[in-house]
Amino acid sequence: MPASPERQLTLSAAPAFHLPDLSGLPGGVVVSPEREVRLETTCFDTPDLRLARWGLSLLHRDHQWTLAIPDRSGVPATELRFEGGAERPPDEAVALVRAYARGAALEPVARMSSWSRRVALADASGRRLGEVVDDEISVLDGGRVVARYREVEIDLERGSDALLRPLRDRLRRAGAGKADPMPVCLRALGPAARAEPDVVVPKLPPEPIAGDVVRAALAAGVELVLRYDPLVRIGGDPEHVHQARVGTRRLRSHLRTFRSLLDREWAAGLRDELGWLAGELGAVRDGEVLHDRLLVRIAALPAVDEAPAAALAESLAATVATARARLLEAMSTQRYFDLLERLVAAAAEPRLTEAAASPASTVLLGVVRAPWRDLRRAVRALGEHPADEELHRVRILAKRVRYAAEAAAPALGGDAARFGKLAAAVQTELGEHQDSITMQAWLRGAANGRRRAFVAGELTAMEAVQAQAARDRWPAAWQRLDQRKARAWLTR
Repeated sequence: MPASPERQLTLSAAPAFHLPDLSGLPGGVVVSPEREVRLETTCFDTPDLRLARWGLSLLHRDHQWTLAIPDRSGVPATELRFEGGAERPPDEAVALVRAYARGAALEPVARMSSWSRRVALADASGRRLGEVVDDEISVLDGGRVVARYREVEIDLERGSDALLRPLRDRLRRAGAGKADPMPVCLRALGPAARAEPDVVVPKLPPEPIAGDVVRAALAAGVELVLRYDPLVRIGGDPEHVHQARVGTRRLRSHLRTFRSLLDREWAAGLRDELGWLAGELGAVRDGEVLHDRLLVRIAALPAVDEAPAAALAESLAATVATARARLLEAMSTQRYFDLLERLVAAAAEPRLTEAAASPASTVLLGVVRAPWRDLRRAVRALGEHPADEELHRVRILAKRVRYAAEAAAPALGGDAARFGKLAAAVQTELGEHQDSITMQAWLRGAANGRRRAFVAGELTAMEAVQAQAARDRWPAAWQRLDQRKARAWLTR
């Protein structure tokens, strides 16, 4: 299993830099004498540097593997460590990057030699707090040095975060500066590591055709699914599952919205497989939303109801854990990796019809009008007191309008973007209503035992109030979306 990410900060340093005296740190920190070590580092990647091109780095150094995973901006945000020898990457690390490698072998692609000066930090009892490492790094091509780097790294154990600032300040006063955010492996690989990944969201030309917009929309959805794949596997942040699910939802919506511009059979088959993945992600995401919602409601209960309320929360957490295990199992199947291959191909070359060669400005208005008409027709058909299922249907249709308008906005301009935001507001209000209805249904099913039933009744009553509030709010959001000024661009 991966080690817990540690608190780190890396600074750059000039060749003449010297580690300053680190004694006198707050909290009675004990500073050990400087220790010098020679270390060899090997970077692993596919032959075509798929990991590097996505901003990931996998290296072995000092009997330890390090995997750095970037956030959406490309800056390394998650670092995991694994024990093991240098012969081959550990299975746990390989599993986390399999969505990028997709069958390609991971092999050595760069070698570096480092002269490290290390200063260990401990508390008065001898407990390790971390260390400061001054690295002089040489990039090797055979026996030849082709590049050199100098870095100073603060590496703290969990719970020692308070030392980060005083250490940083002292190193900066000694001459250390802001480091290059790119991992050293990626720098060692040179320009090839900065090439585009296998999924790129293309910029639209000044006068795009409809196919340009379709390609960009599909690529953006695929990029989300792939970007969050390793983060979903690691777990710990519900937002990662949410973003991956958004990617699948957008893709399914685009394949439906742009169906007149796509090969029907190709789009339908891809949409069906995305429905399978969306279902697995959705089971986890919906459970996490309900669990977070339940904890908020429980906090408002009297203390006497804490025990049965906690039992309800534990029951829901167990359901989420089961759904997550099922998701990870699905993401380890050949079916999943076959889907990723199809998505990568779709992002690069979707199967377009002849109509996709027409100017985007003339084609996309009709593409957005279709889901808008479906939504407007559904809202007009609502009675004075619509059923929960009817409002849920309106929410789904509002989401389709939102995604269609957002996809078309780069070609059609600000009116489409604003329309998408107004549709998103309708979706949000009705989403709150649907979450409340789902929560009530779960509580009724979980209310076994008299005490738990009583507490579940209290919580259901709270949710009923929230559902009614959302019912009262959504018509105002709809009026803003349906006003003539907001939708005038659709009729031009």
